[in-house]
Amino acid sequence: MAATQPLPQLTIKAIALGIVLSMVLAGANAYLGLFAGMTVSASIPAAVISMAILRLFKNSNILENNIVQTAASAGESLAAGVIFTMPALIILNYWSVFDYVWVTVIAGLGGLLGVMFTIPLRRSLIVEEQLAYPEGTATAEVLRAGSAPGQGAKMLAIAGLLGAGVKLVETGLRLWAGTAQAATYVGTSTIAYVGMNLSPALVSVGYIVGLNIAVLVFLGGAISWFVAIPLYSAVYLDGDPALAAQFASGAAAEDLAFAIWTSKIRYLGVGAMLIGGIWALISMRGSLVSGIVSGLSAERKTDEVYDHTTHDTPMRLVLVGVALFVVPIFVIYQSIVANTGVAIAMTVVMIIAGFLFSSVAAYMAGLVGSSNNPISGITIATILFTSLMLLWLLGIESTNGPAAAIMVGAVVCCAAAIAGDNLQDLKAGYIVGATPWRQQVMQGVGTVSAVLVMAPILNLLLQAYGIGVPTDQQPNALLAPQATLMASVAEGVFGAGLPWGMVAAGAAIGAAIIVADEMLKARNASWRAPVLAVAVGIYLPLELASAIFVGGLIAHFASRRRGDGETGTLAERSGMLFAAGLITGEALIGIFMAIPIVVSGDPNIIAMDVELPSVTGLVVIGIVATLLYRVATRRN
Repeated sequence: MAATQPLPQLTIKAIALGIVLSMVLAGANAYLGLFAGMTVSASIPAAVISMAILRLFKNSNILENNIVQTAASAGESLAAGVIFTMPALIILNYWSVFDYVWVTVIAGLGGLLGVMFTIPLRRSLIVEEQLAYPEGTATAEVLRAGSAPGQGAKMLAIAGLLGAGVKLVETGLRLWAGTAQAATYVGTSTIAYVGMNLSPALVSVGYIVGLNIAVLVFLGGAISWFVAIPLYSAVYLDGDPALAAQFASGAAAEDLAFAIWTSKIRYLGVGAMLIGGIWALISMRGSLVSGIVSGLSAERKTDEVYDHTTHDTPMRLVLVGVALFVVPIFVIYQSIVANTGVAIAMTVVMIIAGFLFSSVAAYMAGLVGSSNNPISGITIATILFTSLMLLWLLGIESTNGPAAAIMVGAVVCCAAAIAGDNLQDLKAGYIVGATPWRQQVMQGVGTVSAVLVMAPILNLLLQAYGIGVPTDQQPNALLAPQATLMASVAEGVFGAGLPWGMVAAGAAIGAAIIVADEMLKARNASWRAPVLAVAVGIYLPLELASAIFVGGLIAHFASRRRGDGETGTLAERSGMLFAAGLITGEALIGIFMAIPIVVSGDPNIIAMDVELPSVTGLVVIGIVATLLYRVATRRN
């Protein structure tokens, strides 16, 4: 006998809309991640869009809208897992294009494993430990407060057009520079650099993550650009022949600063992220074990009253699914290394690391949100361990070694990305009374939908902009900071040379931040210092961290003006929607602009010969920031 009769959830219209939004938002976040090195949750905009569209039908309900956002956010998370790893194969020249079959199979297997790995954790992390899962809680509030979804959709549309327009004029028409920056030599060779990217999307990212995380990201940037780079240029430059030659040739201070950051300083971020990923695993070991035990014991219970809100996907189906996925994963690795023993070892490492790190991602998302999910750190840890295993224990040749390590990391990264998102969605469903197994099915549907369009989108961006270091032919190349790091780590282990001193120094910085965060935790401080947020800032160009910091300041001052804390009011939700619209509009126009560039083969196909004064970009981003603040503080 059922305790409650659930509303319809897996309806045809909800499934269809979820599939479409999963594909669209996957493309938008793929662009944003390659450009900025960060992605944002798509749950809230997807929920608003769903409410606006489904209300056109005679019958629709909150659980259908929840199903739609579940699928849509899976696409966004899958994109993060892909763009953080697979572009490394382009950077390593292992691939020249993104092969459709390879991308689809690797990302699909990783994403679906992420769904299955976290099913046993729902009861422990959401029901028993009652972790916050901020994006999931916020999404549930949007769903429950959806009395005027049309207004929310209008807000998204207006912001989307604004973000798209700014991106079109700046990057497409090139009427002004996309970055305001300045650098100079102080003394003999010490470099002083400041800069800010003039992207509405980056400011919006800072607004969404809030002041705490935005400050930590900027702190990481300050460690690299205000301390490490000036110190290296003043003290160690003469001992580095390549950089010393660049300085002797009269290189501009800005160019030398980026050269030092690229070849040396960003590896501080590798060390910090590595120690952060390990610490996350240590800190959640108790919850990991209890989650597995409670998930298995729940299946053995026979309740007299069936409650659809407690019904997860049966554990035996999860175990069968994981077992079945082992076979194609082994075949993939075997085709790369042509060695059965090595392929088996790679498969074992992937399964163990995938489960452990998916659990870490799920737990950390509950504490600090999906935007601060330690995906990069745990993927670097996986790639570093796999690279060392392949090199030292199995003696694999260096030709395919880096690519093989990246392939293991790609599956783990996709699994971890989906895992954190999965628990956010299940938290929203827990609040609004959804059926867990239906959401878990829709997570799989959203994952498969997104993976079908990832390779074409990545190839479009690759041909239009380029990925990695900018060149004369592709001056607006997407930096792909995480993928560049993954490639450097894998290649460095196999002989290209990894600056282990920088990695060790970064690990020491990460350890110091962990100690500081533990002290804040002991004092029950509202301000925390998650190490991975600082690590992100260390390996991002300062111009990106600066824009994110500005967005965090806007969120802080808007909250103080409202006097309502951080969340909960209509104005706060409007600000979130406006920020999400700016991000979505800029990302989508970036993809659409790629089409004429690819067709014509000319990166300047829509560029104009006129260039406005350099201050123009600052004025425009100031106007956008002002609008965001006003929307976030508007009372009506």
